[in-house]
Amino acid sequence: MKILVTGFEPFGGETENASGVAVDMLRDLTPPDGARIVTAILPVTWSGAGLALLRAVEEHRPDAVVAVGEAGGRAAVTPERWARNLGHGRIPDNDGVIRDAAPLAEGPERLESRIVPIALVRAIKDAGVPAEVSDDAGAFLCNAVFWTALHRTDLPAAFIHVPAVRSRGSGRIGDETDPGQAPANSVLSSDDLADALAAAVHAVAL
Repeated sequence: MKILVTGFEPFGGETENASGVAVDMLRDLTPPDGARIVTAILPVTWSGAGLALLRAVEEHRPDAVVAVGEAGGRAAVTPERWARNLGHGRIPDNDGVIRDAAPLAEGPERLESRIVPIALVRAIKDAGVPAEVSDDAGAFLCNAVFWTALHRTDLPAAFIHVPAVRSRGSGRIGDETDPGQAPANSVLSSDDLADALAAAVHAVAL
């Protein structure tokens, strides 16, 4: 089974993005038996993120997609239950674009994850990393990529938000996913996040 795992590049003036770091680290971990992991780092732009995901799907022809992004206001790893048909850029993307709130495409108000989030939570917790299901993926590019995976492909697809941990200091961005939420000081490390993703991938491959 081939599983595509995607993260994001840094944005908002940050030098790291916890999702991209963890996805890069995942390449060095041993995949579960019978599974092959391929990865991609997506741009934080409204014009490019969804297209980059679809290009990665076309290139790698995966059997499933696990997309990952960071949520600076969260301290645990949070698999998402829903993607909303809403895009809103309260802060500029990496092209400097601020997007007014509007639907992402013609379609339903929300789409449900095709990989059961509670199963991912159990696997991540079994790996010793705090996790809980989230019912709101926000309206920024994480949600947009999740929506694209569900709306534009038929693949089993999930989205996982990780805390905005940094190799030094802490992330300064807190409300791009959860409006009004201050940046959280997570006790997790990048190694923890990579272990969480490895556990999630193992659950998907079962």
